[in-house]
Amino acid sequence: MAQNGQHIKDDYPWWLVVFILLGIAIAVAIIVSDLYTQVFFTVVQGVYVTVFVTLVAFALAVILGLCIALLGLSDNIVLRQTARFYIEVIRGIPMLVLLFYVAFVGAPAIVALYNTVAAPLVDAGWAKPMLVRDLSLMWRAIIALMIGYASFIAEIFRAGIQAVDHGQIEAAKALGLSRYRRFRHVIAPQAIRVIFPPLSNDFVSMVKDSSLVSVLGVADITQMGKVYASGSFRFFETYSIVTYIYLILTVGLSLLLRRVEKRMRKTHER
Repeated sequence: MAQNGQHIKDDYPWWLVVFILLGIAIAVAIIVSDLYTQVFFTVVQGVYVTVFVTLVAFALAVILGLCIALLGLSDNIVLRQTARFYIEVIRGIPMLVLLFYVAFVGAPAIVALYNTVAAPLVDAGWAKPMLVRDLSLMWRAIIALMIGYASFIAEIFRAGIQAVDHGQIEAAKALGLSRYRRFRHVIAPQAIRVIFPPLSNDFVSMVKDSSLVSVLGVADITQMGKVYASGSFRFFETYSIVTYIYLILTVGLSLLLRRVEKRMRKTHER
C-alpha cells in the first residue's frame, strides 16, 4: 500500500500545475498589457480557420484511411498492393512538399479533369467550366493534409483490425453474419480500443500541422501572427502569443482525449 501511495505521488501531474500557472501568468500579461492584448486579438482571429481545417481534414483523412486499410486487408492482391503503394509513397513525402504539390500541381490537374468530364454539360449550358482559382487555397491545404494523414491513419486501422482475435471473426462467419455485420458488431467495437490512442495522437498532430497552411497564405493562427509580426516587428510578443494559443489547443485536447481513453478502458474492464 505504501508503495502504491508513493507511486501515485510520483505520478501526480506537476507538469500540468506548472503549465496552468504559466498559462495564468500569460493571460494576466495579455489583460494588463495593451500590446499583448492587441497581438492576442489579432492572432486569435485565425483560430476558426485552424479549427475548421483540422476538423475537416482529419474527418476526411479518417474516412480515406479506413478505406485504404480495408483495401490493404482485402483478399485481392491487386487491391492490397495498391494500398501498400499509396501508404509507402505518401509517408515518404514531407507534409510541406505534399502541400505545395497538391496546391500547385494537383489542383490544376483536378480542375482540368473536371472540365474534361463536364465538357458535355458545359457545351449544353448546364454547367460552367471551372477555373483553378475556384478551388480555394484553404481547400487545397485540406486535401493535402487529408492525403498525407490518411497514409498514417490507414496503418492505425490495419493494426487495430488485425489485433481482433481471429477466432471471434470465424465464429461470426459461422453464425452467418455478412462482412458488413461482422465489421460493425465484432471487429469495430474491439478494434476501436486499440485504434483510439494513436488516432487521438494523430488528431493532436493535425492541429499542429495545420499551421503549414500558412505557407499558402491561409489566414490561420500562424498566418495572422506572421502578418502582424512582419508589420509591427514585434516578433517576440507575436510568436509568444501564437505559441500560447497552440499550447492551449493541443494540451487541452490531449487532456480531453486522455480522459475519453481512460473512460473507454474502464468501460471495457467492467
